[in-house]
Amino acid sequence: MQRTAIFLCAALVFAVQAPARPATLQAALATKSNPMTVVLDERTAPRGFAYSHMTIPVKPGPFTLTYPEWIPGEHGPTGPLNDLAQLKISAGGQAIPWERDRVDMYAFHINVPSGVTTVNVDFTVLLNHPNNFVDGQLATRNIMVGNWNRYILYQPDIDNRYYYVRANLILPPAWDYASALPVASRSGSRIDFKTVTLETLVDSPTDSGRYYRHIVGWTGQGTHTYIDLFADHPEDLKMPASELAAYKRMTPEAMALYGGRHWNVYHSELTLSDLIPPQGIEHHQSSDDRSDDTFLTNHAEQLAGGDLLTHEFSHSWNGKYRRPFDLQQPNFNRPFPEHTELLWEYEGMNQYMGDLLAFRSGIKGRPADYPEYFASIYSAMAYEPGRNTTPIIDVTTGAPYYYLADGPYGSLRRDAGDFYVEGELMWLDADTIIRQLTHGKKSIDDYAKVYAGGTSGPRVVTYTRADLERYLGEVAPYDWHGFFEKYVYSISPKPPTDEIGRAGYRLVFTAKPNMYEANRETLRKTIGSWYDVGLNLKEDGTITDVREGSAAWNAGLGDGMQIVAMNGREFTPDAWASAVAATSASFSPIALLVKQNGYFQNVTLNYRGGAKHPHLVRIPGTTDMFAQIMRPHAK
Repeated sequence: MQRTAIFLCAALVFAVQAPARPATLQAALATKSNPMTVVLDERTAPRGFAYSHMTIPVKPGPFTLTYPEWIPGEHGPTGPLNDLAQLKISAGGQAIPWERDRVDMYAFHINVPSGVTTVNVDFTVLLNHPNNFVDGQLATRNIMVGNWNRYILYQPDIDNRYYYVRANLILPPAWDYASALPVASRSGSRIDFKTVTLETLVDSPTDSGRYYRHIVGWTGQGTHTYIDLFADHPEDLKMPASELAAYKRMTPEAMALYGGRHWNVYHSELTLSDLIPPQGIEHHQSSDDRSDDTFLTNHAEQLAGGDLLTHEFSHSWNGKYRRPFDLQQPNFNRPFPEHTELLWEYEGMNQYMGDLLAFRSGIKGRPADYPEYFASIYSAMAYEPGRNTTPIIDVTTGAPYYYLADGPYGSLRRDAGDFYVEGELMWLDADTIIRQLTHGKKSIDDYAKVYAGGTSGPRVVTYTRADLERYLGEVAPYDWHGFFEKYVYSISPKPPTDEIGRAGYRLVFTAKPNMYEANRETLRKTIGSWYDVGLNLKEDGTITDVREGSAAWNAGLGDGMQIVAMNGREFTPDAWASAVAATSASFSPIALLVKQNGYFQNVTLNYRGGAKHPHLVRIPGTTDMFAQIMRPHAK
């Protein structure tokens, strides 16, 4: 097959009539006995591109093919349309002209000749073009991240639960793959999967690579969970025995938490590469997890991001099995956009569940370390100026845009990370309320079982806000509607806070660095002075954010400025720490020399109080709820 010639569509010569957009779902032409087919040829993945070859059932006359736009788990119109290249459509060896819709650019219109019931579609998939928060480089010399929504066009306005696809994969020599898709046969580097629904195909990432390791994480009830590793370097697959033992506790702890499962098999697919941006995307029977080379061989990485796999695994229950009623749509395109306002449950509760599982399993630290971790995330939310104007419901409703939010002064705007982190605080608060009201007899574990318990195959059961409040009420009667009104639907100057005292702790700030913050700063090469002078910096002194109302803010410091010297001394991380620490003994201002866009200026930083870092300390004579919450629960 010729692959080098670029096909120029004949739609440039004459217009293709676009069919009218129906108001209702249409009957799927791709049936179980006559499925759409897709062959993904990724033998060129090390060069940064792959080929998709499809056959798609159609009917004669004006017809439309669509490229998936709203991608489940990504919570936005993130389909990487500009990675579709060299599109060719044909039937019976004859080219069929196509034309992109001028409003809905994910739609391609064709005229199907009389008597034709299937068209051939071929296109090149560009793998390493940065698009949005879920993309960037997806292939290296030794790895490819595989998401099927990138490789298909399909009939619009259908219910993807009843539109069938048979997928095939051709690997580079000596590569292997991982996927939850059922296999019909394999011959060398070609894998033929069984026919599945379009919903299942897009919900089944298929990673592959040259250096790989398939670990059985758990076996029971006639099924397995796997941890599938793909690395740029073989040494990065050498997971320490202690880390492996912790990850093998992940499944038992999750099943103890939720009281069942809604997967027939589960694959945690993890790529290890400094070239592929970090990410985690949930799927029903698998997850698309991405981290850097040393994620599994450096324990500091586990302290910083050890909830990656547990968070996505928890989503199999919370997000994939149970899903917001208006986030679940019949297909991936207009007129069926996802609505994201209930992500405060979907992602917020799951942030708590992911950390809960990570600590109960021993991945992210010992259960006894959780108070130190909590102090770091609570303080980040409590000292965020944007919370004084923007409620969480705005951030979840606007999630497709907040996910893309970047740039200066993020603390003023807020971003999608807020409903994850503040969600953990809120659901931890709910957990302590339940424990207090029931005198320790019930907890969030009981809510999880009411909400997502039982055992079934992969399926979706939707919920509303009223459902969530009713489930919580069944576990422990309380004004749960008012609880969410306060912390989600209204401006809340403080994050959920009562859980600290309820759990038997109080928050303090001392000169001693917080273990989790210090670890994160070492890995990211940053400096945190957020709670004292009000700055976050890079190790070279470049300011990355300034806290409104702080000494740094009042001094006129701004994002992007670089501190060159303090008190006549050249800036280094140690010199900065010394200058801040010295303010605890005297009120002498810090004299800064600041560089901005090629200009220098002297800035006087009036601050007194020394370094400040958050910690929790026990309240004598109280019950340590955090110890009860984070202890292992699996038998």
